[in-house]
Amino acid sequence: MQGKNKSDRSNTIADEPEPFSTLVSTIRACRICRDQPSYGLPLDHEPRPILQASEGARICIASQAPGIRAHESGRPFDDPSGVRLRQWLGMNEEEFYNPSMVAIVPMSFCFPGLSPTGGDLPPRRECAEVWRGKLFARLPTLALLLVVGGYAHRWHFGSTFAGKGVNETVRAWRQIYRADPSLLRLPLPHPSWHNNRWLKQNPWFENELLPTLRTDIRALFP
Repeated sequence: MQGKNKSDRSNTIADEPEPFSTLVSTIRACRICRDQPSYGLPLDHEPRPILQASEGARICIASQAPGIRAHESGRPFDDPSGVRLRQWLGMNEEEFYNPSMVAIVPMSFCFPGLSPTGGDLPPRRECAEVWRGKLFARLPTLALLLVVGGYAHRWHFGSTFAGKGVNETVRAWRQIYRADPSLLRLPLPHPSWHNNRWLKQNPWFENELLPTLRTDIRALFP
């Protein structure tokens, strides 16, 4: 049997995907929202794309965008929201920040800036369009996808489950969660203090949803 000719070998090499570390490094070096924005004004501060990922991750947290504290430290969920999220998951910092266990992929990798009222601006749309599909295609071992907040709900669930807002989407968690046994998907509200009132008004979240989630997380890491 004849070996491959030079052209065949070149095509094989060209078809091989870039190393995962190269993809992550390219995302971290991205400056699209500042230098080539597709939507609105350029980002008004130096971009600092923040993500956590490895090809072996079993859990992915699909979040919204880094806040100002994460922007300053370079570490996702490096604020009180992160403390609450880790409590929800029943994970300590070592586990949460272990990329072989947990990937953290926000809708926008950079802090989007502050609105005139002092809150965070919506996630930049450029990130999702350019990077999200490429990144998720390289996470083959995911078993659990935690979808945090309305922007991520709409991306991952579409109008079928996310058309009526965060409250109704999270309330439908049982219907959503095991719809696809190959990848469990769970809608979560944002763990911000802004949702304290909602949590008090919906005790089923802590009494029913969180115990189920923690049990399934522990089953992934026996």
